[in-house]
Amino acid sequence: MNPTRVALAAIAATFVDGVYGFLVYGTLMTAQFANFPGVFRSAESGPAYLPMMFCGILIGMFAISYVYAKGYEGGPGLREGLRFGLLIAIFNAGYVVGTSYGVLNIGRRLALAMAVAGLGEWLLVGAAIGLVYKRSKV
Repeated sequence: MNPTRVALAAIAATFVDGVYGFLVYGTLMTAQFANFPGVFRSAESGPAYLPMMFCGILIGMFAISYVYAKGYEGGPGLREGLRFGLLIAIFNAGYVVGTSYGVLNIGRRLALAMAVAGLGEWLLVGAAIGLVYKRSKV
């Protein structure tokens, strides 16, 4: 495992996730989130929490890039990354979205939308990690 490549993959994944999150969760899904006042932060109060959110994303992407590196099988980066991203998306849908649906006062439609959005998110993040964390040329 190459720590430099893990770090570069984590940074790339953080960037990809931030852009995807802004476009999907911050733009396309805002009306769905607004249907659940008191559950999600408002557009007015949310920006104050963005620095902590991005720190959390970066820490998470370091962890997930490390997990990717430990399971990397040496195949083409994009294929390996998409396979990895799909597995993380399945985990996300089952554990994160399923738990959120059970604990938060959200509807089935929003839970399903979050699972679908998570699929796209983790496929892109996995692809980014796979493209950056390449096979060593040793």
